[in-house]
Amino acid sequence: MRKAHERMPAKEINPRPAEKPARILLSPLGRGLLRAAMTGASFAGTLSGCSRAPSFNILGSYFPAWIVCGVIGILLAVAVRLFFVRINLEDELVAPLILVYPCLTAFFTFTLWLVFFS
Repeated sequence: MRKAHERMPAKEINPRPAEKPARILLSPLGRGLLRAAMTGASFAGTLSGCSRAPSFNILGSYFPAWIVCGVIGILLAVAVRLFFVRINLEDELVAPLILVYPCLTAFFTFTLWLVFFS
């Protein structure tokens, strides 16, 4: 019988002992994961580019071309918005404006990238 001042024994939270990493690697699933990791590591060298990434020298700093295309895409979307406001077309747009202008920005950005760098 337990006395009043004695604590109750703590329950074991995880009754199974932790598996050792060696057991995991020797299981069929572990061997498959190891094989996939080795295959991916062997192809990693072939995935690196043979040439430099397209970049622009702006005031002595090299910026990736996708950033330049993104900035130009944003500026073109702003110009289209100003054009829509001028001809009163912005009030007639069916889709929410929070979707229209980011989609226009993405369209201009990806189009510039495809025209100049593909």
